[in-house]
Amino acid sequence: SQVIVHDVNELTEKLFPIVEAMQKHFSAGSGTYYSDAIFFLSVAMHRIMPKEITQIIQVDLDLKYKTNIRDLFDEFDSFPEGAVIGIAREMQPVYRHTFWQYRREKPQTKVGDPPPDGLPGFNSGVLLLNLEAMRQSKLYNQLLDPAMVQKLTEKYHFRGHLGDQDFFTLVGMEHPELFYVLDCTWNLQLCTWWKDHGYSDVFDQYFQCKGEVKIYHGNCNTPIPED
Repeated sequence: SQVIVHDVNELTEKLFPIVEAMQKHFSAGSGTYYSDAIFFLSVAMHRIMPKEITQIIQVDLDLKYKTNIRDLFDEFDSFPEGAVIGIAREMQPVYRHTFWQYRREKPQTKVGDPPPDGLPGFNSGVLLLNLEAMRQSKLYNQLLDPAMVQKLTEKYHFRGHLGDQDFFTLVGMEHPELFYVLDCTWNLQLCTWWKDHGYSDVFDQYFQCKGEVKIYHGNCNTPIPED
């Protein structure tokens, strides 16, 4: 097997012009930092990787695998027509919080509601990027346009700080057909931060996952259970 190491600075150089406009909407700071661009790598991966690379799995470092990650590649076969990215749902009410203003204006909305019927947003800890589909999707590439990003953030009154995850969540509210929802067992998130920060009453509706865990995600520095 071949291992290719990519230089972060080189990637950032290609990435920055594509994602610069996005950063002010989905970055932690108020400025647009060159170094923050790397948190948006996944959204423009199809424009940066060589054409012969057609599929990539991008994962966070705070994961523990209970199965062979090779099995995750099989999930690409389940993508419906038009889907470009495979991603699991967010398991905390973080986006219920982010979309509060939109939710107040539209009391009937499913935006920010818990599963199975709601739209809780996505977690980017485990990402299946079908680069070929991303390159070919006219819709997806239109959505990278700064004017489109601006339009969506205004419509949903959105201001985030989680990088690519915020972009995918926002786009998913408007165009769910671009995403294949990965089963929660492929990205079982353990963080419970929002339970103690105003959402204890609804927390459990978001924080549930049935089935045999394939990947644990120890987000917000949460310890991962020992075997």
